[in-house]
Amino acid sequence: MFDLIVIGGGPAGYVGAIRAAELGAKVALVERAELGGTCLNWGCIPTKALLKSAQVYHYCRSAKSFGVAVEGDVRPDLKAMVARSRQVAQTTGRGVDMLLKRSGVEIIAGEATLLSDHEVRVGEATYEAKNILLATGASPREVPSIPIDHEFVLSSRDALVLEELPETMVVVGSGAIGSEFAFFYASLGVKVTVVEYMPQFMPLLDAEVSAAAERAFRRQRIAVMTDTAVKGVSVVDGKCVVEVEQKGEAKQLVADKVLSAVGIKSNIEGLGLDKVGVQVERDKIVVDSKFKTSVSSIFAVGDIIATPALAHIASAEAIHCVEEIFGQSSQPIDYTLTPACIFTSPEIASVGLTEEQVKAKGVAYSVGRYAFASSGKAAAAGDRDGFIKLIVDAEKRLLGAHIIGANVVEMLGEPTLAMTLGATADDIIRTIHAHPSLYEGLQEAARSVGEVAEN
Repeated sequence: MFDLIVIGGGPAGYVGAIRAAELGAKVALVERAELGGTCLNWGCIPTKALLKSAQVYHYCRSAKSFGVAVEGDVRPDLKAMVARSRQVAQTTGRGVDMLLKRSGVEIIAGEATLLSDHEVRVGEATYEAKNILLATGASPREVPSIPIDHEFVLSSRDALVLEELPETMVVVGSGAIGSEFAFFYASLGVKVTVVEYMPQFMPLLDAEVSAAAERAFRRQRIAVMTDTAVKGVSVVDGKCVVEVEQKGEAKQLVADKVLSAVGIKSNIEGLGLDKVGVQVERDKIVVDSKFKTSVSSIFAVGDIIATPALAHIASAEAIHCVEEIFGQSSQPIDYTLTPACIFTSPEIASVGLTEEQVKAKGVAYSVGRYAFASSGKAAAAGDRDGFIKLIVDAEKRLLGAHIIGANVVEMLGEPTLAMTLGATADDIIRTIHAHPSLYEGLQEAARSVGEVAEN
């Protein structure tokens, strides 16, 4: 009998399995596809590989402005970019396999089904465990008005492996997935239109950052339609006809491809949850603060529960859950300290509350800002767009940090740690920051914080 069987080998599953093995548990991990899950194989990692290729293409095209002469034709080779992206994903997946084996985790390939509160069937074999951790992740969501056919109407997985660049594309949804693919294809010359149902572009962002991101997209000749509902998509004479309604007005868009990026759905079908009595609400497994389901020996983490669907959150939940299972004292996860990133150009990084959320809470607050137009490092790098926005409370403790600009994701660690430790704007000011750097802008933003006013 195993001490723990983990079902799912993504950022929640493999991290949880390794942590359990570190605590001395006998662990098995069941995975039906590639180790590393969607994130490593069909999400975060291969997408970032494609975006790096787009960045290199941009550098080549703008080389003259940096004093570099590039001879001959510079053009994107989508097949080569995709091949590199797949290689990066495969290399990362092999690394996960090595880590699991090094940790002594038994890897079981196949589809898992719960037989009881302590039994899991994989193929013809049945395995027993004292505890079971469900970490099966999520897949692209399909909505009736946008039927995915994988040829004309694409999922995010399809968009990762296109063989040819279309001339035109409609991307439905301006979240991280939709925005990153819109930027990638537009940067290679595709005429892209982004359709967003909500009134705000990138609707989860601070409104000030969202507005800056939308302006950046429009400068890159990406059309943005907000407050727009997709009523239907059909294929006529090899073209996608997208029927939309924007603020009550019916419109029609025609494109070679449509990418549906309208969210994700939990991978819980076929697990046998109803058979063993695991409670589910709206396709999410119900858990308590220790990630225990309605069955005391079965736990669930990651995209299949009602918490932010981010790989790093899934990993943190898995570690916390496993440590609780095996008697370790573990700090509860504070979801208000969740860092979030969008790898467009400019990049977007945020943690904590937006200004709109702070206002809704009625909290006294102040804002500090710093524009990268004043940064010597940004000027040297040739990209001065963007800014840093810090939101602080009456004691000048950080409530939120929102950054848009080149390579700003790498700056997010400092404000996230500051919020975790309860640091103030004055603490950031007193911290010596390296010069020249982009992150010294955090210090300048903290200096600019004014008097805290009642909301």
